[in-house]
Amino acid sequence: MFKMPAFSLYSFSVFPQRQHMNRLFFASLLFSLNAAVASTNLTYRNPLMNGESFADPDVIKLDDTYYLYATTHGRGYDAYTSKDLVHWENKGLAFEDPRRGAWAPDLFQNTKGDGKFYLYYTDSMDNQRRGGPEKQIGVAVADSPLGPFVDKGVLATNAIDAHLFCDDDGKLYLYYVNWNGGGFKIAVQPMKDPLTKEGDLRNVLRPTEPWEKASGEVTEGPFMLKHNGVYYLMYSGSGANSPTYGIGYATSKSPLGPFEKFKGNPIVHRGNKVLGPGHHCVIEGPDKKLWLVYHQKWDDQINFNRFLAIDPMWFDDQGVIHAKATRETDEPAP
Repeated sequence: MFKMPAFSLYSFSVFPQRQHMNRLFFASLLFSLNAAVASTNLTYRNPLMNGESFADPDVIKLDDTYYLYATTHGRGYDAYTSKDLVHWENKGLAFEDPRRGAWAPDLFQNTKGDGKFYLYYTDSMDNQRRGGPEKQIGVAVADSPLGPFVDKGVLATNAIDAHLFCDDDGKLYLYYVNWNGGGFKIAVQPMKDPLTKEGDLRNVLRPTEPWEKASGEVTEGPFMLKHNGVYYLMYSGSGANSPTYGIGYATSKSPLGPFEKFKGNPIVHRGNKVLGPGHHCVIEGPDKKLWLVYHQKWDDQINFNRFLAIDPMWFDDQGVIHAKATRETDEPAP
């Protein structure tokens, strides 16, 4: 940091030569400060978190802090905090799941209700309910995004990848992958409140396109956005263990559908060293722009070796979503 020299009005008014020298000094100081600012422009480089094992990330923002939860060790979910979406600090276990097999968390703050934080988890079904895919969705609640979260029970069986969406009118909709009846179907369940279902479950998306069937037949990882009155149901397609995994979206005039898939899907896909990008969330960055927080695969083999990544996402004037996916290149940070 520069330290300003001591001076007085006398220095400027009595000695013209010193006045000229001071002007030169301040011009030099301004140039140096501008150069310092330019040299500290922040960048990021995927993978984040030193390449630790991460998948299925979800991020919320509270005041000026971001909170991240992801598929990691399977014992539950750690909470991570950041100020910039790039540098994350592990704050410890926010929810310990005795059933293990914890996947794909989703965090929701009930700002229009009790203000509490609701964690929608995917975990292993217990011994009494096992059969089929053996996965279920439940919900836990806490007063803080750091937990501890207290389990409030199961909401759906033979199901994965929950995401709670709150519409402008305060109505709640739980999107998830419904395995009942076979196959990967993205369904929506209207909710009376964050803990209570209301009305009928409706299947709204299933694998129909070649890119969704490149490795298995998969539509999963739902994430809902609303933009200019249009509902954008984003999702991932193809097998999550495959380098062909990617991100697409479908639109509707209602959160309950029907949804029409974007003809340009997938909008995020394999290429330029990027492999298997998918299962994302969308968050506004410190720069007030939209950012994808998602995972990529380390290699082109069939496995679940994945890492955390971020990249920009935006809407054009026609309401089309655009995004980029990068790996091992320096990019302007949020």
